[in-house]
Amino acid sequence: MRGNEALNAWYPPGAVLLNLPNLITIARILLVPIMVWAIASQEMRIAFFLFLAAGLSDAVDGFLAKRFNMASELGAYLDPLADKVLIVAIYVSLGITEAIPRWLVILVVSRDLLIVGGIMLAWVLGNPLQIKPLRVSKLNTVAQILLAGFVLAALGFNWDADMVRMALTAAVAALTLLSVGFYLRDWVTHMGVTSPGRE
Repeated sequence: MRGNEALNAWYPPGAVLLNLPNLITIARILLVPIMVWAIASQEMRIAFFLFLAAGLSDAVDGFLAKRFNMASELGAYLDPLADKVLIVAIYVSLGITEAIPRWLVILVVSRDLLIVGGIMLAWVLGNPLQIKPLRVSKLNTVAQILLAGFVLAALGFNWDADMVRMALTAAVAALTLLSVGFYLRDWVTHMGVTSPGRE
């Protein structure tokens, strides 16, 4: 046996399985308050290296889960949660320190709240909605990560690259708005379809 098969032999049915990729993901979540402290303390170089470590850990836990068949239901929830907590915390911190425009922070955070609110409302109304990552949403996440990493690097190493920062800011804003539009379209379409057992 290997991977999850070997670990499952030691766990009773229904137990929550914490494997190595899950532990790496949890460690990434625990890095978030340290990064927030570093940004608040204007230790941008430290924040950048922590951000880089978080990105590497994301790649490592994904590789382990696929290569050694260690993917789990817990990991399927933990991994996107860790990514979202990381991005939101960094954007809010950078917005408070005025390293990125506050309107962009409001836009990014509002998008996530809108999606979560839509999912909860659909569930309350008895018509659960399963959100599937859209291509524009994936591009949006990449743009958000690039902007956060670039801003931290620019501040940490005293780079003068306002044009790049402005271009990335515009890309994040545009992709965020597009993502909201596509998710809203899918939500309206889903809620307009009568679910089984409802009239």
